[in-house]
Amino acid sequence: MNTRKLAELLIEAEESRLPVSCLTDSFPDLDVTMGYHVQDELINIRTHEGHERIAFKMGITSLAKMKQMNISEPIYGTVFDYMQLPNKGEMAIEELIHPKVEAEIAFILAEDIEGPGITGKEVLEKTAGILPAFEIIDSRYKDFKFKLFDVIADNTSASRVVFGDTVFDTGQFDMEKGRVSLFINGELQAKGTSDAVLGNPANSVAMLANMLYAHGKGKIPKGSIILTGGITEAIRLTKGDHVISAFDGIGEISFFVR
Repeated sequence: MNTRKLAELLIEAEESRLPVSCLTDSFPDLDVTMGYHVQDELINIRTHEGHERIAFKMGITSLAKMKQMNISEPIYGTVFDYMQLPNKGEMAIEELIHPKVEAEIAFILAEDIEGPGITGKEVLEKTAGILPAFEIIDSRYKDFKFKLFDVIADNTSASRVVFGDTVFDTGQFDMEKGRVSLFINGELQAKGTSDAVLGNPANSVAMLANMLYAHGKGKIPKGSIILTGGITEAIRLTKGDHVISAFDGIGEISFFVR
């Protein structure tokens, strides 16, 4: 298996907007470790193209989903500069394959964080603030269906992101009971509470730090932004949608789909 060629295949699928078959269809024995090797190649290619990481992202942060998939930890990926959309801005749907949106909390670090053994409490002590956020995911696989290896290799379906304009203190949003509602064209489509993310979104940041350490990738630097995982379920987007999410205590964010 050539990890470089697999990464190039996924990048081509993203750029051409033509989905491909799951990599595990051809390589059924591929595991999580190999998935991250392909993802690392994808990140290297994008970096050499001149793109910069603007955030880390966590995926599969629902305890129920982790149990369903028989895994003990979430997965992580990278958000690049070309993926960011402005709050109240527009997303061009023709640039994507089959996008879905979910509402999340993003953390901004005030200090470096490095595993092992980082806890959610330590994360909160080292956090500069939080942002309401949307993550738009867009798998490069046909029918949005894949196995764990496939989604890790595909940079955890990272596609677009919207951050709120204001940084809030962590105490302004209840990390265990904070409510989030997702509206599309004025109709409530999904809702959730912050404990859907590993019991507390700070735990997601802690787990990322510990996973990066275990994988030999060092620390999460001061100033980093971390998308902690979906508080709401992911909802499919269509042309013309106006998407708004309301977060307890920290306001609303929105974007249009054109």
